[in-house]
Amino acid sequence: MVASKSDVLVRFGQTVRSKRIALDLTQEVLAEKAELHRTYIADIERGTRNVSLQNIEKLALALGCSLEALFADIGKGRK
Repeated sequence: MVASKSDVLVRFGQTVRSKRIALDLTQEVLAEKAELHRTYIADIERGTRNVSLQNIEKLALALGCSLEALFADIGKGRK
């Protein structure tokens, strides 16, 4: 079964938020590191923003993780 677009976005946002919090970063600091706007980060974390691959790469670099790590939890719990 394929997850709905909003489910994927919400799970991706949760992953970004948990990695940001684990690094003790504010949305503002993460935005600066990733060269994105703070409201864009907030939208991602709420699951309301469909993020481009280029911006996902910026987020991974800013969070010090691989692209794979940002997607690792998206498929968990699905059959």
